[in-house]
Amino acid sequence: MKEEIIFNLKQVHQRIEDACKSSRRAVSDVQLLLATKTVPAQNIRIAIEAGETLIGENKMQELRDKNSELKDLHPERHFIGHLQTNKVKDVLRYVTCIQSLDRLTLAEELHKQLQKDGRTLEVFIQVNTSFEASKFGLTPTEVIPFIKKIKSYKTLKIKGLMTIGLLDVEIEKMRPSLHLLQKIRTEIYEAKIEGIHSLKLSMGMSQDLELAIAEGSNMVRVGTSVFGNRFSGKEIWNENITE
Repeated sequence: MKEEIIFNLKQVHQRIEDACKSSRRAVSDVQLLLATKTVPAQNIRIAIEAGETLIGENKMQELRDKNSELKDLHPERHFIGHLQTNKVKDVLRYVTCIQSLDRLTLAEELHKQLQKDGRTLEVFIQVNTSFEASKFGLTPTEVIPFIKKIKSYKTLKIKGLMTIGLLDVEIEKMRPSLHLLQKIRTEIYEAKIEGIHSLKLSMGMSQDLELAIAEGSNMVRVGTSVFGNRFSGKEIWNENITE
């Protein structure tokens, strides 16, 4: 398993490098986040010891359990799943960034808890750019008003935008949902919201990372291409489902 994971990591980094070259972008402009939902701690350890520094979890319980097994290592942890307000306090013990901020009630709860802790937190605003009912996230037209509402919460540092693009066998059917996130970022800049600049785009997974990089992604969230298909209960977990 160790050799397989290390080989897969090299392949993914090569894909990122090739995609950056094709898009005339610097490789340093794109981060790899390892999506580790249902991945055993020992497999995550292999990746971290191979040099990976950023992992993303979807579930509070997995964050807690894996933290105890990986406590001698110090990767940066992001929360990339749908976050319930009653789990905020617990999740904040482990992460430096929430990539799935998608509603005011969650922003308020994060702010309240962060004030108690005397700290700040980086956040990505999740946008539903594929307009699929099964996905969480703000609609594109809600993003700017939402930013204007939450930017007064000084504990929240808006780092960027996140989306889960439409996945399809035809590449050109996937492009619009990824291109839209870049368009929304441009619209945010044009709105000249005080304090909002240099926003990162978190988009692209195993299936569409090349396309996402071509459309401006600064962070790709990859699990399957590194760790293989994961099982959750009786079903194989699909990276497209983050909740």
